[in-house]
Amino acid sequence: MSVLATGPQVLVQDLGRIGYARLGVPRAGALDAPAAALANRLVGNRPDAAVLEVLLGGLVVAADAGAWVAVTGAPVEVDVDGVARGMRRAEWLPAGSRLALGTPSAGLRCYVAVAGGVDVPPVLGSRSTDTLAWIGPGPVRAGDVLPVGALAGVPAAVEAPPPDLTGPVRLLPGPHPERFEPEVLRRLADTSWEVGAGSDRIGLRLHGPVIGRSAEELSSEGTVLGAVQVPLDGQPVVLLADRGPTGGYPVAAVVHPQDLWRLGQARPGERLTLVAATGSVPGRRR
Repeated sequence: MSVLATGPQVLVQDLGRIGYARLGVPRAGALDAPAAALANRLVGNRPDAAVLEVLLGGLVVAADAGAWVAVTGAPVEVDVDGVARGMRRAEWLPAGSRLALGTPSAGLRCYVAVAGGVDVPPVLGSRSTDTLAWIGPGPVRAGDVLPVGALAGVPAAVEAPPPDLTGPVRLLPGPHPERFEPEVLRRLADTSWEVGAGSDRIGLRLHGPVIGRSAEELSSEGTVLGAVQVPLDGQPVVLLADRGPTGGYPVAAVVHPQDLWRLGQARPGERLTLVAATGSVPGRRR
């Protein structure tokens, strides 16, 4: 598959580089994991197949051989040789034809899967691009030729409604309540937060009222995906897939694992609604 054009950023991503945090290696992986998983299911790929994560559209690729493709994630116009095609379904891309993505009408990231997966060489067991340490393949550029792997299955018809990009993000209590003002979880949930322009795959920056906290920093400790750290300026930062494995800012809350995908679609300048989670969390003990 030949890359003819890209928008602001196109990265190769899969499930991420799991199990290397002890060596200082970030996890990486698709920020909107459900969208990436759906794209792979639609074209018959294994769950760990690599896809393209496309920031704000603009991708144009040419098929060197006929292939099934699927586009998921942020709503975007999809066309093949100028003819409109659909999202969240497998589409046939004939040899020599061009697939082009417009600019998303909402959200940030689209995911493009090709049957067989993007078969760049894995690094430490993953094909994901990590934008903190730049482990894995570099950003996809115009002129690149992306190898495609062997077929693992057949396209599937999956009932997939458009994602709700405006829903609330649930919060779980953090591990350092003693370092914050009383009822910090309620304070976070009672505030309308603006997504900061400095947000990226490392962290989502939130702007709003100052969250009171102790001036004393922690000794560095392991970080978790979705941790809501609060630096000295009192403005929260939610740690995302390319975060560093350790950090020293106190953690006021942790994003519910089922809502992490929303953070990968939150545009700078938009308002983010946080709510306190209720009930148990799948995969966690009470």
